[in-house]
Amino acid sequence: MAELTQLESKIGEVLGLAMASQVATKKVASLLDAGNDHGLHEKLDRMRQEASETEERCTDLAGEIEGKKTAILEQARETKTEASSMMDIYLGDDADALDGFEFLTMAEAGEVGHWSVVEKFNEQVGDRSVGELVAWALPIQQRHYDAALEGSLTLAADIDANEPE
Repeated sequence: MAELTQLESKIGEVLGLAMASQVATKKVASLLDAGNDHGLHEKLDRMRQEASETEERCTDLAGEIEGKKTAILEQARETKTEASSMMDIYLGDDADALDGFEFLTMAEAGEVGHWSVVEKFNEQVGDRSVGELVAWALPIQQRHYDAALEGSLTLAADIDANEPE
């Protein structure tokens, strides 16, 4: 398998995180109370659709990197597996919607961080395609983080902090 540069490896990681995000948003949506979801299902649906588009764009970019697509996709699968394992641990059998949104807040912060590193690496490399993808994806990831945090706070507002867990 081809050896990846730091930038190429990080592209694999953001691709894997986009894959994992699609699974995570479905899982969190399943934890919401359908009768009182504060419009959070819609936000999760949009996040899932944008994660799917991110996956497609990253896969297209990987295909443009000569001889590296297979290795980048392998990195992506590994990252997706690791992120999914973290989700399974964090969102055990007793997880509720707030737990789900707290997990998404952490996950989305991680994605913002990873995309920021891709941007920084690309400052050295100067790849136009990578730069365009970062310019498209980073604001979306920041919006996803903001939406996850807002969802956490919205759900927390519905809970009596003095009530036993």
